[in-house]
Amino acid sequence: MGAQCYGADSENGDRIDGPFEGVLAMMISNIKNADNTFVVVQPDEDAPVWFASVAVLDEGGYEIVRRDTNRNEHKIITSISINDIARDLTI
Repeated sequence: MGAQCYGADSENGDRIDGPFEGVLAMMISNIKNADNTFVVVQPDEDAPVWFASVAVLDEGGYEIVRRDTNRNEHKIITSISINDIARDLTI
């Protein structure tokens, strides 16, 4: 994920441009209800070549999906630490 402009969008319509670690942690902590189950981070482009999404798992914790079509990468991991997820997404 390059240094280009990007934003974070949640299912409930919240959007943060250029989110930093603390803001992402806040957005992730707010995705625990039925109307707001994911956050997507991606470049501000019409057809973004990468994205990362965070979703709540039914059994607890979070699923993080990363996709980069330029590098042909698709990774799925799980975590229970909101702070670790937010830190990883901003690196």
